Amino acid sequence: MNSTDFQRAKLEGRKLSMVTCYDYTFARLLAASAIDAILVGDSAAMVMHGYPNTLSAGTELMRVHTAAVARGAAGKFLVADMPFLSFRKGVAAALDAASALMTAGAHAVKLEGVDGHEDVVQRLVESGIPVMGHLGLQPQSVHACGGFRVQGRSEDSAREIARHTAALERLGAFAIVLECVPANLAREISESVRIPVIGIGAGLGCDGQILVLQDLLGMNPDFHPKFARPFLDGARCVLDALGRFDEAIKTGTFPAPEESYS
Repeated sequence: MNSTDFQRAKLEGRKLSMVTCYDYTFARLLAASAIDAILVGDSAAMVMHGYPNTLSAGTELMRVHTAAVARGAAGKFLVADMPFLSFRKGVAAALDAASALMTAGAHAVKLEGVDGHEDVVQRLVESGIPVMGHLGLQPQSVHACGGFRVQGRSEDSAREIARHTAALERLGAFAIVLECVPANLAREISESVRIPVIGIGAGLGCDGQILVLQDLLGMNPDFHPKFARPFLDGARCVLDALGRFDEAIKTGTFPAPEESYS
């Protein structure tokens, strides 16, 4: 799959599936799956490193995670997040950050918002770098948004999101992630543009869906965002396996003779 396949999928009415990934082991599993594309998200700062938000995911951290996923996910279309402020320091700095991610193995980059960095989006696209937008809840702007809150509920806010969507399409973005907005608004926006809109917490009317891999695997039982359906009780599976390992050691059944060297 490549960036042009996203628009082809929309024209054909085929829903797109995306998940985040941050490491080689899970990337290998995703490579064997039917998932359409992978996002190396700056959510790595939270999921993999325990930070309270995504702001600590700098370019070097994103480069390392992107390279690890690229080594394991051969054949999958790979999008990498542009880190906090990396695309707000001017075109040259943005190109440097995008170069680091693309040479690490990304096939496209994703950046949040559009006002104030239209020139960056345009230059990236003109430089042959596919750009995915990100609107609605923008985690890198969590402090300005007053926390992780639904966006687009007021008429003014909805109008701004629609305007930003049209701007990103005009500047050449091949797709847009729309996060935490009312389902009706997301449907209207999806129907108003030719490029696919990938939803997360944005209802069924989008052209595809994305979730954090650890959320859909149910790896964090203490984290229950409304939109993140767990498709596996992963935490229980892991804890059960660890319990069986511990019991086998303490009852003397592991390692067995066939697991030992003569």
